[in-house]
Amino acid sequence: MNWLKLGIVSCGYLGCSPFAPGTVGTLGGVAIAWALRDQEHYLAWSMAAAAVLYLLGRSLGDWAERYAGEKDPGIFVLDEVIGYLITVAWLGGPSYTALAVAFFVFRFFDVIKPKLARKMEHIPGGDGILLDDVVAGAYGLVLVMLPARLLIPVPWTVGS
Repeated sequence: MNWLKLGIVSCGYLGCSPFAPGTVGTLGGVAIAWALRDQEHYLAWSMAAAAVLYLLGRSLGDWAERYAGEKDPGIFVLDEVIGYLITVAWLGGPSYTALAVAFFVFRFFDVIKPKLARKMEHIPGGDGILLDDVVAGAYGLVLVMLPARLLIPVPWTVGS
């Protein structure tokens, strides 16, 4: 069963990358957003995916920490996937431009860890692993993606 749990928390083993597992794991979020981009209710679908992943990640957080022998282990990348999905949370499906920009924006906020995100890391278990990236995703959405969408005339949604 460990292989299945590892496959889940590492988003199909992306988090097992020997180099930058968080960055590689974020690609799982890009793939989900890309797969959902043409759905009529993109926002609802992507937030439902994020919620399901959150529940899975929360339930497997303690297991992942025991398995890896450390708090917030690098193999656990569902938090990056969820944070990325929050960064591209708007009504229409994201264009290729938005997918790419959101990748770098989310990674920036995930790495620099704004104060509120850093506070979330102190929460024990799965919630502590996940919530710092939820906050990083919200920072990316509110501080960069929404203003950019309003100010920069490039196609931000599919079909625009």
